[in-house]
Amino acid sequence: MIYKDQLNREVVLSRIPTRIVSLVPSQTELLVDLGLSDCIVGVTKFCVHPATIRNEKVIVGGTKNINYDTIKKLNPDIILCNKEENTKEIVACLQKEYPVHVSDIFSLPEALDMIKQYGEIFDKQTEATVLITRIKSEKVSFDTFIDNKPQKRVAYFIWKKPWMVAGKDTFVDYILKMNGFVNVFGNKSRYPEITEKELILIKNVDLILLSSEPYPFSEKHLKELRNMTNAEVILVDGEYFSWYGSRLVNAFSYFKTLH
Repeated sequence: MIYKDQLNREVVLSRIPTRIVSLVPSQTELLVDLGLSDCIVGVTKFCVHPATIRNEKVIVGGTKNINYDTIKKLNPDIILCNKEENTKEIVACLQKEYPVHVSDIFSLPEALDMIKQYGEIFDKQTEATVLITRIKSEKVSFDTFIDNKPQKRVAYFIWKKPWMVAGKDTFVDYILKMNGFVNVFGNKSRYPEITEKELILIKNVDLILLSSEPYPFSEKHLKELRNMTNAEVILVDGEYFSWYGSRLVNAFSYFKTLH
């Protein structure tokens, strides 16, 4: 069986995989929600959903640094990666010995396509279709909810020391736009660093969002930023802005609380 991943790479499989190593936290959660928990043999230390997964599976490292010997012992049928989460070196090394599927997601349609591909690869078409249908239904309801809502200019912070924000060409930026927000750093590429001087000089920002990941922003950071800007500053659940698997089912209900 030959499949194409989201980089248009061929993924050649001799049978339906039953030993999966997932190097992407959101995709690990997706596998579980597709009913594939028993097939997962290895995960990263950042795979935190479901909460028990790291105790039940072998941890093979992080998303950028993995233990190749540990993976070899697991003898996986397939390894799941993501272009942004994992490095080219990891993919290049692993694909010499194992089938490697790489996702590449910057929009909701691409996220739904990834779920569909997993349904085909792991013989979970029915489960994948149900999940996709639920997500689409939630999106339709959300679109109705935000229709005619006032547009807000926002900045989405992901890191401190240095300050870093989400710019264009990111899934976060897509989600911001889907919320009807205008990303004030949407003219900058990827995840640019922002100096405090730049932050102070930003004008007409209605809302600053401090993400719960990858940097663990907390109440003290709210106060710090409120002293630097007149904008409203709130903490947000970063998983709903950057996880593109089954977490999308509940993401739209969460987004409604921000409007």
